[in-house]
Amino acid sequence: MRRAEVGRTRDAGWQIGVSKTVDRSVEDLWAFLTSPAGTAIWLGDGVTVSPEPGVGYETADGVRGETRSFTRHRRIRLTWQPPDWDHDTTLQLSVTPAGDGRARLGVHQERLSNAAEREHQRAHWQSVVNAVVSGLAST
Repeated sequence: MRRAEVGRTRDAGWQIGVSKTVDRSVEDLWAFLTSPAGTAIWLGDGVTVSPEPGVGYETADGVRGETRSFTRHRRIRLTWQPPDWDHDTTLQLSVTPAGDGRARLGVHQERLSNAAEREHQRAHWQSVVNAVVSGLAST
């Protein structure tokens, strides 16, 4: 029997998940994530995420993709592809209640090409989540 590789799925390639619980409500966290300041942290400067599926975006750094789904106060799902990658991935940000006045931010990325890309993205999203928490604290 072959041992499963950490982070490798049967259907979605390699994946990574990062999360953090904050002392803010779901509504506060969502408002920050979807504000220009919050979006600049996790997606890139000067872009917005459309709630309409199929609407594309491209950041100043050349990351591009399109909205797949947008459920207010709950989840944003989109494709995400840096300019130097030959494939896109699926990125999901989720906001869930985590007790009295607290919320959990989850970032999940799938369809990564290999274990090295997975580890690179793990570091990237950990940094992004920490930056979101810092940005939220200053609001």
